[in-house]
Amino acid sequence: DVQLQASGGGLVQAGGSLRLSCKVSGFTFDEYVIGWFRQAPGKDREGVSCFSNIDGATYYADSVKGRFTISSDNTKTTVYLQMNNLKPEDTGVYYCAGGFLLIGGLVCREPAMDDWGIGTLVTVSS
Repeated sequence: DVQLQASGGGLVQAGGSLRLSCKVSGFTFDEYVIGWFRQAPGKDREGVSCFSNIDGATYYADSVKGRFTISSDNTKTTVYLQMNNLKPEDTGVYYCAGGFLLIGGLVCREPAMDDWGIGTLVTVSS
């Protein structure tokens, strides 16, 4: 049974940092692509960052490049999203998700993910 549990959200001022964690079980990183998605108020859910331990590919949305870093721990049971220099437009509910690597490679989009965790709210004040 695949499970993903996100945590680490909160309220932070613009320019601050947060680290989100996603505890995963029921699959290994050698099988699954892992990603972070967010949904801002009134907007569709978008891919923020994804990585594939299968082929080493990593994706970052243009809006977070240079500020966010996706990583995993040595036990490959937890995925992190380090978020620095946060902006008010980063506000939203953040979800971690997993899916099988597609034939064409890493795709960090909602339809490519098979399993989702409950989101964690990130609020960045100006």
